[in-house]
Amino acid sequence: MTFLSLVLLVVVLIIILFFAVLHIGFRAPRNRQSKTPKDFKIDFVEAFIPNASGKKLHSWLLPVAGSDETLVILHGWGGNTELMLPLAIPFHKAGMNVLLLDSRNHGKSDSAVFSSLPRFAEDLSTALDWLKKEHPKLSRKMALLGHSVGAGAVLFEASKRNDIDAVISISAFSHAQLMMTRYLQSFHLPSFMIALILKYIQWVIGHSFSSFAPINTVCKVGAPILIVHGKDDTTIPVGDARAIMANCPEPHLTLLEIADAGHESVDKIEEHSGELVGFLRKAGFVQGVL
Repeated sequence: MTFLSLVLLVVVLIIILFFAVLHIGFRAPRNRQSKTPKDFKIDFVEAFIPNASGKKLHSWLLPVAGSDETLVILHGWGGNTELMLPLAIPFHKAGMNVLLLDSRNHGKSDSAVFSSLPRFAEDLSTALDWLKKEHPKLSRKMALLGHSVGAGAVLFEASKRNDIDAVISISAFSHAQLMMTRYLQSFHLPSFMIALILKYIQWVIGHSFSSFAPINTVCKVGAPILIVHGKDDTTIPVGDARAIMANCPEPHLTLLEIADAGHESVDKIEEHSGELVGFLRKAGFVQGVL
């Protein structure tokens, strides 16, 4: 082997190693559930929803007798149905059916090569179509609630459908490129390398960041939207929520900023469940239910 061939081989191996590390670094952590709604004295139905590629998506359906309205809840990166359960309970108590979903590579759902916001949205779409087919009496009105990546996914999916009546977005980033750039800059990577990584990620997921950026998709959603964000969020600053609002100053968008709440402060968000339920009441849900 010539010296030049050896150098080229080393370069190729370094590139392969770099992208392998990149895939591992951005792999979603899987956290399994340790509790179910039964631990909270709530009746539920566990279902594994098949998607178009044959993958099974784990879900919990919390039914309410006589209700034809359902809130579908989607977790964030590394989350699962159990972590979102505290946010589901107030809506269930208010008289709504609730469907909690595990996206691929999360909770009890099947594995996939990678996770991304568009794939979260694809899984959400599968769950919505399943709900309408298997439980038509529960889906006269449907609302979506998502956290973090799940928040971006519910906005993305709602922007493509006309059967969503309200959306609650919690701790969404304004634009994936901005979020990823902030994250990669924390490793003090040179600008050209950051640009290369961003292009590669978009190639892998098959979508440009702009196509699913919440700052863009909110403007394509006709249903009422509540943007919720913690003022002490250091993962995705509250400025992202304000940027979303500023880019689409429409009357059907409302911003709720929560003091002392960080990115994972589900307990702080839960303290404001009355305002979240009130938003859905204003949007036409659980009318007449005290």
